[in-house]
Amino acid sequence: MQQQVQVDGIDVLIEGEGDETIVMLHGWPDTYRLWDAQVAALAPRYRCVRFTLPGFDCSKPRRAYGLNEMLAIFERIVTQVSPGRKVTLMLHDWGCVFGYQFYMRHPELVSRIVGVDIGDVESKAYMQSLSLGAKLMVLWYQLWLAVAWKVGGGPGNWMTHFMVRLMKVPADQRFITSSMNFPYYITWTGAHGSYRDRQRFVPACPMLFIYGSRKAFMFHSRPWAEALATQPSCRVLDFKADHWPMVREPEAFNAAVVTWLGETDAVVAGAAARARGA
Repeated sequence: MQQQVQVDGIDVLIEGEGDETIVMLHGWPDTYRLWDAQVAALAPRYRCVRFTLPGFDCSKPRRAYGLNEMLAIFERIVTQVSPGRKVTLMLHDWGCVFGYQFYMRHPELVSRIVGVDIGDVESKAYMQSLSLGAKLMVLWYQLWLAVAWKVGGGPGNWMTHFMVRLMKVPADQRFITSSMNFPYYITWTGAHGSYRDRQRFVPACPMLFIYGSRKAFMFHSRPWAEALATQPSCRVLDFKADHWPMVREPEAFNAAVVTWLGETDAVVAGAAARARGA
């Protein structure tokens, strides 16, 4: 059964059954459709909530969202779809950046995290792990997309689709426009409130981190992943895929997520019971 609600003009889809809610956040240049295979696998046991990120929906007016505004919208969505209960976050790409910040500001609303392919990108250890060539590639693609956002219109869309083809992005190009590029523009210009208020992501809840190892460079440092793997109820999995393991290997990805969720369901339930008792 599928429901749809609107929060701040955002169309929010709710699918599946169960007491636990999974809120799914995609990244660039995707939409809520990124998680189709995951919803199909998880909906029999969990309520799956997904939406296209504010500013990413080509059917909506073009605009940029600063960090504080984005996180405020997330808070209103989470409290509306799961009143009085924590949610599991399933995150990818910019969805990780925003979702990790949401967790750091609102740990009382999050029970566990599935992070996909983005780790400690804000840390010195991560920057030190990149070769000069990797740093130049990051600089190039991010500035290209930032400029595409500024240019906008047909030329901006052409620039965006050029990068999409170059990166072999597995998304429907009908839904991709330069309007999705505003996070890169904000990152490099500090406009729209900037992202300088980001906190260092330190998960204190169960976390599953899945990353694709067949990329030109990683989006996490090895020490960060190794440290995470030693924490209780946390796991780190390497998929032989690119930046989109949930699309490239959906069956294996879903099996890994379902297994980990099952392993940590009791942990989440116990924490909830202790919170109610307190």
